[in-house]
Amino acid sequence: MDGFITVLADYGLFLAKALTIVVAIGVILSWIVSAAHQMRQMSGETLEVRNVNERFQQMAETVYSQTLDKAERKARAKEKKAEAKQKAKAAKLGKSPEKSRLFVLDFEGDIRASAVANLREEISAILMVAQAKDEVLIKLESPGGMVHSYGLAASQLRRLRDNGITLTASVDKLAASGGYLMACVADKIVAAPFAIIGSIGVVAQLPNFNRLMKEKNIDFEMHTAGNHKRTLTMLGENTDEGRAKFRQELEETHGLFKDFVSQNRMELDIEKVATGEHWYGTQAVGLKLIDELQTSDDYLLAANKEEREIFAVTYKTKATLVDKLSENVAAGVRRATDAIMSRG
Repeated sequence: MDGFITVLADYGLFLAKALTIVVAIGVILSWIVSAAHQMRQMSGETLEVRNVNERFQQMAETVYSQTLDKAERKARAKEKKAEAKQKAKAAKLGKSPEKSRLFVLDFEGDIRASAVANLREEISAILMVAQAKDEVLIKLESPGGMVHSYGLAASQLRRLRDNGITLTASVDKLAASGGYLMACVADKIVAAPFAIIGSIGVVAQLPNFNRLMKEKNIDFEMHTAGNHKRTLTMLGENTDEGRAKFRQELEETHGLFKDFVSQNRMELDIEKVATGEHWYGTQAVGLKLIDELQTSDDYLLAANKEEREIFAVTYKTKATLVDKLSENVAAGVRRATDAIMSRG
């Protein structure tokens, strides 16, 4: 009996030690996972993927819950249960139809096309998983801005087409100048009837304070190496030669813009539309600047009805204090502008 108790005690001690080791390993693993999560949070960079079909389904169920009577709700619940059972059975037998995926991106452009930093990450993430049957929809809103910035944004979108992924651009409000430079890369462009499209042109302007400085006896010196290192200046005295060179550079940039649009939208009469003018969606479709009149909402609802899998992909970076202050100032300016325009 004493021997049995001794064995039992030894076995209990062994179990305690084993349990201690398991707990210790669990604590260490938990700490590693927690530390990795904290580091990701500290970096301020996250990639979010949201299932849009689920959001549509939730919206529909909310409406059904308020508009159907008790008997109808019961019948619908029974129907949904049978449908789910049938899908689960098909999946188990490997008979589920292979669905194409629609990845949705949002691009809201400013003068520097700042959103291109996030766009490049979103596209890289999609390219790692996308297949030929998949599609990317970019919801594009931009008045245009710096040529080199929007050129890079267009090049990022071009990566999708170069990898055999269908790209659709949707414009609900505005895709002008650099915004259209991005949109024209797409296989198809859809736009709302009153969306502003086009503005295939180049503009540059700057004030000159040279005469005012002369009146105030303020000297200004600028030294350059190279005849055309600086063409026009805000403080120096501008010359006809400098103005001519500046206009030449604008024309060259406009030519590159026209060539790029022509290469991507070969059906366009480029000389007719590359005047710097803009058009509403209803006019743009006749000029072949866009392909269809349709809002992004209708495009997504149609894809959902076709039972395509829809995923919204968003790459986010943690906003700095300066970014937050800038956003608040910009929002204040927009509100003030809207108030003035509404009173006018």
